[in-house]
Amino acid sequence: MIIRNIESKIRLASWISISSLITSIIISLGVSFFAYKQIHISRKSVYILDQNSTPYQANQLDVNVNRPLEYRTHVNLFHMLFFTLAPDEKFMEYQMKKAMYLIDETGALQYNNLREKGFFNSILSSSAVLTIQTDSIHVDPEKKYFRYYGKQTIDRRSSTVVRTLITEGYLHDLKLRTENNGHGVLITKWKTIENKDISHVQKNNI
Repeated sequence: MIIRNIESKIRLASWISISSLITSIIISLGVSFFAYKQIHISRKSVYILDQNSTPYQANQLDVNVNRPLEYRTHVNLFHMLFFTLAPDEKFMEYQMKKAMYLIDETGALQYNNLREKGFFNSILSSSAVLTIQTDSIHVDPEKKYFRYYGKQTIDRRSSTVVRTLITEGYLHDLKLRTENNGHGVLITKWKTIENKDISHVQKNNI
């Protein structure tokens, strides 16, 4: 009887020890996971001190959260640079140089085609001012595809022409962001789908 009681106590003690060990492991894993999660969250927060040494929290967001907005902003910026021109050779060169940082060789090809056709010389000779208005930009973040819809106004001394502008292309993420490409995106396979007159108004030159 005494031996049975001893064996029962040994089994009970073993069971309690094993249960305690398993419980400790589970608690340790839970605490480790919670601590890792808190560290991961804290890394997204940066505290900035003002002149009075008062800390202000600045939250760091996942880059993918605002990526579609950055894509649209990048596409809009490129079109504003490429299609906003004035009868000033240095200004046009500046606009094209800035735009080329945002796109691959397809942008340079279209720029060279326009230059060979005398497009930029015609702007100088007619004192034309070209502006663009963005209507909408459709972006598919999964396929990295975009389509741009806008209107281009060509204001000459003799007339004002309004043209539709629809272009499309793809977006390539760059590993680094630079001063000339703050969004870290490169437009690729860019082409113009539609660019036709919708309004042509003659001016009365007195």
